[in-house]
Amino acid sequence: MNLSKTAGLIIAMLPFLAQAAPNANGLLTVPSQYNATETVELIEKTVTDKGMTVFGVVDHQKAAQDNGLTMPAATVVLFGSPKVGTPIMIEHPTIAIDLPLKALVWEDKAGKVFVSLNQAEFLGNRHEVPQELSQKLAGAEKLLSNTVSAAK
Repeated sequence: MNLSKTAGLIIAMLPFLAQAAPNANGLLTVPSQYNATETVELIEKTVTDKGMTVFGVVDHQKAAQDNGLTMPAATVVLFGSPKVGTPIMIEHPTIAIDLPLKALVWEDKAGKVFVSLNQAEFLGNRHEVPQELSQKLAGAEKLLSNTVSAAK
C-alpha cells in the first residue's frame, strides 16, 4: 500500500478510533457492531484479505462448555505477518511472547460484544522496541478497530 493510500485509510478511520477505549494496562477495547461469531469471522476475513496469517483461534467459551461450565463468548484470534514480526523479534526477542498479535472477542454480561487488543505502543515499551518498529504493529489495531466498529 502506498503512502497516500495509507494516510487516506488512517484519516478515514479516525471517527471509529475515537470510539476505542485505551487502557492503562495496554489494552485497546472497541465495541463491535456484530455478534461474537460474526466478529470473529470478520476479523479472520479482514486479516487474511490484508495478506496476514491467522495462526489460530482459541474459543474459551467452547472449552468451558466441553468441561460442563458456562461463560459468555470469549475467543482469541492469533494473527500477524511474519514479514513484519520476524525482523522485530530478531532485534527484540522478548516480544515473541506477545506475537503473533491477538484479538480477544468477548461478550459482557449484557450481551454486548467487544474486541480487545494489545496496543502497539504498550508492546513497544514493554519490550524496549523503538517507536519506528512498534508502529509497524499499530496498523493491525487500527484495521480491526475500524472493521468491527463499522455499521452492518
